[in-house]
Amino acid sequence: MVRKILAIVILIPLALAMIALAVANRTAVIVSFDPFNPASPAFAVPVPLYVLALILLAVGVVAGGMAAWFEQKKWRRKARRLEAEVRAARAEAGALRRRVEVAEMQPSAPPMALRPPAA
Repeated sequence: MVRKILAIVILIPLALAMIALAVANRTAVIVSFDPFNPASPAFAVPVPLYVLALILLAVGVVAGGMAAWFEQKKWRRKARRLEAEVRAARAEAGALRRRVEVAEMQPSAPPMALRPPAA
């Protein structure tokens, strides 16, 4: 319930701001990929400004997500190693538990003093 309200409180104003940005910036801007000849670029694309802003935002989000993912590599590796250790420890504990159960089911040998002498 709180998550839905929070999403509504954040997403509706964000969507309205993005719509206002798109309406206010419909004019095309020239995106040039030729740094050596700005007067007549070899490759230039006219793109609406809001589209350029949204593309750059998406690229930034993807780049940030990848950077965070690569930074967390050591923690994921450690978690996998510890998970394998926990699995091994649980398997060992289960084996020991079964050995104890089997040992408890077997009748115990009488003490040395009560045993008959060996012939």
